[in-house]
Amino acid sequence: MTHSGEQRPRIAVVIPCFNHANVLRRTLEALFSQTLLPAEVVVVDDGSDDHPEAVVHELEKNPLFGKEGAGGVQFIRFDKNRGAPAARNEGARITTSPYIIFLDADSELIPTALETYITTLQQHPEAAFAYANLYWGKKAFPSRAYDLVLLKQRNYIHTSSLIRRSDFPGFDESIKKFQDWDLWLTMAEQGKTGVWINQFLYVVEPRRVGGISKWIPSWLHRIPWPILGWMPKEVKRYREAQAIIRKKHHL
Repeated sequence: MTHSGEQRPRIAVVIPCFNHANVLRRTLEALFSQTLLPAEVVVVDDGSDDHPEAVVHELEKNPLFGKEGAGGVQFIRFDKNRGAPAARNEGARITTSPYIIFLDADSELIPTALETYITTLQQHPEAAFAYANLYWGKKAFPSRAYDLVLLKQRNYIHTSSLIRRSDFPGFDESIKKFQDWDLWLTMAEQGKTGVWINQFLYVVEPRRVGGISKWIPSWLHRIPWPILGWMPKEVKRYREAQAIIRKKHHL
């Protein structure tokens, strides 16, 4: 499906960035190589000390940013780190496009990603958002068809999904982990559903700090750690964060 002129759907892309200037360049270059260019792009510097604004200013000279339909990049800086939910909410607040996607600063979209997302949502008017499979480095993370029963048990939908702005309730800024799971559960409680795109639309760069990069093998979660009298820190943090979500949503 192609779009041209006034018929091109307007998509806002919000990118929270905290000390990931080294990977932001590839994220932006991939974004401006899309077959359907974003109408708005906002990079929200969440109190970084590695100067992501320098990356944005340098890339503004790139011909990619001058393509017809490309909306350029807005840059916002928080004086201190407020967390990804606050950064995403601020980016959503200052944009107006009817569709919005929250893209991590270390995520690289394949060229047809935005067009695939929007085409899927247009084909499924009953859905509030569209989500896809991803690679974390070389490891595949396939998703699955929308299933509320399973969603209440565990999250299988990544933050980088295309959402109808009219259905977006905002991120809970008090949630420090599983922010995407919390968002999808909140939307489900409002009667909103998603549609799965069974394609790998982006790659997340493995990193040492935060996010999906803290992934650990599922078998570690199956070990009865309390019986052993010890638990790895990451497993403990995972379970504590999971308990917060379950309590909030009465799961």
